[in-house]
This record gives sequence, C-alpha cells and structure tokens, in this order.
Amino acid sequence: MKKIILFFFLLNFAIPALSQQGFEFVNAKSDRVKIPIRLINNLAFIPVQVNGVELLFLLDSGVEETILFGFEDPKKLNLNNVQKITIQGLGDNQGVEGFKSSGNLLTIDKMQSKNHMLYLILDPSFNLSNYVGITVNGIIGSAAFTNHLVEIDYGKKMASFHKLDSKFHVKIQKEFRKIPLSIERSKPYVNATVKINDEEVDVKLLVDSGNSDAVWLFDQFSDKIEVPQKHFEDYLGQGLSGAVEGKRARINQFLIADFQFKSPIVAFPDSTSIKNISMQSNRLGSIGGEILRRFTTVFDYNNGWLFLKKNKYFKNSFYYNKSGIEVWHTGVQLVKQLVVVPDNSFVLHSEDVKSDNTSSKLKYKVELKPIYEIGYIRANSNAEKSGLKVGDVIVSIDGKEAYNLSLQEINALLWSENEIWIEVKVQREGKLINFKFKLIDVL
Repeated sequence: MKKIILFFFLLNFAIPALSQQGFEFVNAKSDRVKIPIRLINNLAFIPVQVNGVELLFLLDSGVEETILFGFEDPKKLNLNNVQKITIQGLGDNQGVEGFKSSGNLLTIDKMQSKNHMLYLILDPSFNLSNYVGITVNGIIGSAAFTNHLVEIDYGKKMASFHKLDSKFHVKIQKEFRKIPLSIERSKPYVNATVKINDEEVDVKLLVDSGNSDAVWLFDQFSDKIEVPQKHFEDYLGQGLSGAVEGKRARINQFLIADFQFKSPIVAFPDSTSIKNISMQSNRLGSIGGEILRRFTTVFDYNNGWLFLKKNKYFKNSFYYNKSGIEVWHTGVQLVKQLVVVPDNSFVLHSEDVKSDNTSSKLKYKVELKPIYEIGYIRANSNAEKSGLKVGDVIVSIDGKEAYNLSLQEINALLWSENEIWIEVKVQREGKLINFKFKLIDVL
C-alpha cells in the first residue's frame, strides 16, 4: 500500500500561564480509558467535552495549553471567567486576538479536568479544519498527558489513558523500548542523533504529536546542523502567526535509541518563522507524527519515560509532496447528483428520470459537498509552471470530481511516490481551465 504524507500543521505557543492540573478518573475502580482516534495526516484527533458540549480536539504533546478555535462567540460554549488577550505563535506575523477562560469542565470519556484553563482564538483564518478536511474544534496539550500513561496506538487507531499504578505499566516495561523523557514547561523532550552529510550530530528534540512531519531541525542554533545541498524551499505549514516556511531535504539517517531510519525527509524552518517560539535550552528541533506513527507510543510524564514499540508502519519509506500544491478545504456547496436509491439524503425530484427497469431506482438528490482550493503552490514547481494559481477552485483531478473525494484522497493523488502526469481542472473567475503537469523527484 502506498504511503501518503499529507499537509501538516504545527502550533506552538509562548503564553505565560499556569500549568493545567490534568485529568482524573471519575470511576476510581477503572484503571484505563480507551477511545478511538481519527488519524489524519499522522495526527490523532479525540472527542473532548467542554462544559458538556462534545468537540473534536487534536491530541498534541507539543503544546502546553488547551486551545479552541472556530467559535465567534465564547458564550456558545458557556465559557467561564472570559478575559481578552493577544496570542503569539509560529509564523512571521503579529499575534492574534483571543480570549482566556478559566473554571471550565473538560471530559474525556470517564476522565475529567475541573477548573480547566482554555484559550479561544477568534481569527477565522486560523482553522485546522481547512487543512485536514474534517471539523476540528481545538487542540489539547499537556493536560491530557499529565497524571497517567498515555498510549497512542497508531496501527489500531486507539488512544488509551492508563493509571500510573496499573498492570499496563508492568507490560510496557517488558515489551517496549524505554527512552528517557525530560519534561520542561510541561512539554516532552528526547535525545536523538541525526546524520547529515555523513556527520553524526546529537540533538535534543521536542516530541510533538501535533506535527505531522518526521523531523524538524533548527540549523540556526548549531554549526553542526547544515542543510544538505540538495533541498528545496517549501511552505511547511500554517502557524498561529502566519505561514511557516523553510527548506526540505533528505538526511542520511535519524536514530532514536536503537531505532534507525534511513533517508528521512527533514524540514528546516527559517529563522523568521520560529522567532516567536519560546525555545527551551539546547533544543534543536522536533520529532513529529511521521516518525511517531511507526510505533505504538506511551508517554509517562510523571516518571520521565517514552516507551516505543514498532508497528506495521515502521519500515515504510519517506516521501514528500512532489506536486508542490497544498489543497485546502475552504467551504461547502450544494451538488445535485443522479444516484441509486438515495440513502439519508433529501430527494428533490425524479421527473427527468425514465421509469424503465434499468433506471427505476435512480433519483436526483442534493447533498452538501466540499469545496477545495489551492492554498499554496511551491515556487518553480511543475504545478506552478503549468499555470495553476493560488485560489483556483479544484473541479477534478485525473477525471475524478473533487467534491466526491476527501482531502486525504486528493492528497493521495497529488503525493504519488512515482513520477507521473497529473491532470487538474479548476474554476478561475467563473471559467473552467484544464492543466497538466508531471510529478518530479527533486531530492
């Protein structure tokens, strides 16, 4: 099965605040809470109730606080003790307006966090939903990882929260590889080794489950970290303070404990994009979801350990976006289609359908379908040279109607590991235009 690396989103804050107390088990007799996760772009999303309202959150070890977005009015969530603030994060723009709210009740299945501090971002352009293709309401950080063992099983798409004194602790000691984990300002860090231009460099990395890339390296902070000569400038993601840009390249090797990865794709964010990060001492980058998804991972913040066990994805190769196109889900549209026996949809009419034996079960229906736009095109890529532009609305890809595809399926077509031709039809200023370009491996 082809491996798909998709658009990633990384968020990091420099907000002075008290650390959350974390979640506690409501039922004292239970020693585990197990919930399914939605795994998209190497990111894990879990349901969380905020003051009784169920929402979908990104489970993000790289963030200290709990963040909400996509809500214009905080009153809809019954938020308590609301105070207006300015929030700063990754990117090269100024901070954005938001709210801070304390005294909230958050629930994850049979666990609760009382008197929880939340940050609400008002900027409508800051919306993770556009980049992953599903409705996402927020990001939950260190509070979800404190007070218990957090297991993320990427292979089975499950997240489990275990009590520290449960039998599971004995199991992982026997079956998993144990790696020292330092917790600084409520965030986890590990030591690893990268091999660049045939030289090995020891690096301290943030373990960031909210970054879907494999590894980020900060070449500005170490003379030993050099961007390989063979690289390209790229858009790395969207941060709280604007676009995150930098370079992408293959390095010789990445090692963590005795796990070795050859020729991974690594991102080198530029100095402008990371200037607003509150950087911990000696940190030289991040390890993200494209590495973490190759394991069942267990975070033990309290005792300072990260446990890793290989899964079925461990030997997958590393690929990147050869198309140079980032597609965003920017809205919905009403689409009328002819279908066989509509299922859970509203039938408008069927007068235009002939009532013979072959078409008697066909009817027209109207459904809300996604709208996809080109949000970014890499400079000098074949997609840009073909004439495609940012803002083009994608109508079809290789003859497949875009509104019938998920964002993941669209990226699967654009991120092929092979050097193939891609045909894209777009709508631009009311006109339908066809383009064709070839995927080229520049690394």
